[in-house]
Amino acid sequence: MKISVELTLTPLQDDFEPAIIQFIQSLRESGLTVMENPLSTQVYGEYDEVMKVLQQEMKTALEAVEQGLLYIKIVKSDRSKY
Repeated sequence: MKISVELTLTPLQDDFEPAIIQFIQSLRESGLTVMENPLSTQVYGEYDEVMKVLQQEMKTALEAVEQGLLYIKIVKSDRSKY
């Protein structure tokens, strides 16, 4: 099953850019289809593969910040061409 995931990492601290940059770079290196815009990052692929990558990368991203929010939206379809 194909899914599209929209992620927004919001560290609640002054020095927030390194955590966001590392999170996006890790997603890019995963081999999944990744697209970014100024407000969020979108990841596309097969459900099991995407969720396996996200499970690890979301944990790593949250561990990298003192406090933060991670918003996630999941759509059951591949919206990468939308």
